[in-house]
Amino acid sequence: MEAIRQLGQYATLLYHALRSILEFSTYRKNLFQEFVKIGYESIPIIMLTGVFTGAVLTLQTAYQLDTDIYPASIVGSIVGQSIIIELAAVIGALVLAGKVGARISTELGTMRVSEQIDALESMGFNSVTFLVVPRVLSGILMFPVLYVVAAVMGISGGLLAGTLDGILPAAEFMQGAREFFFPEDVVFGVVKSFVFGFVITSISSFKGYYASGGAEGVGNATTQATVLSCIYVLLSDFMLAALLL
Repeated sequence: MEAIRQLGQYATLLYHALRSILEFSTYRKNLFQEFVKIGYESIPIIMLTGVFTGAVLTLQTAYQLDTDIYPASIVGSIVGQSIIIELAAVIGALVLAGKVGARISTELGTMRVSEQIDALESMGFNSVTFLVVPRVLSGILMFPVLYVVAAVMGISGGLLAGTLDGILPAAEFMQGAREFFFPEDVVFGVVKSFVFGFVITSISSFKGYYASGGAEGVGNATTQATVLSCIYVLLSDFMLAALLL
């Protein structure tokens, strides 16, 4: 019964958020602040994650294909496609579930238990419009940008690792990456990043918005938001792959 109650609360919150999306003047300032927090401030960790993901993937691929059967450029093909289709979006989303999701749930949870949300509503503010909508919209709009950054840095990290480790020259790596590059793969990655941005920010906003029980309740809400975000990112990744590939 508790799961059904929470599902109803989540659906209700999304319904109110959708109804409030046209009230741009109410959340305009918060929206641009969230662009900075979710997008700009996440670029360093996404770049670092992308570089090392691409580098490790290159080393492991070269180790598994240590044979004369395949040309060396196949390493670039495998790394490029793996980064674009899967790893840039999924690993980036899992990292951001901890960074972005935890921050959102902690902020909203603290506001809820300290009665700041109640104070906003008593002054005539629509708390969902003011607090939830800008966070979810920013996630939907900024995650695709972060996906592109992760993909570029992942391929760059793979290229660098392959060159420095003597696995294959940079020209051969890029030749392989170009041979198996398909624009629809990028579209698929962008679609996944849209979905992941919505999943992480909406779940985190829901958990924070309905937090209770003081500091301990905020901590529990943050933990639940992070864990659930990761679980539903993986679940939605599977569903999108089954539907779109």
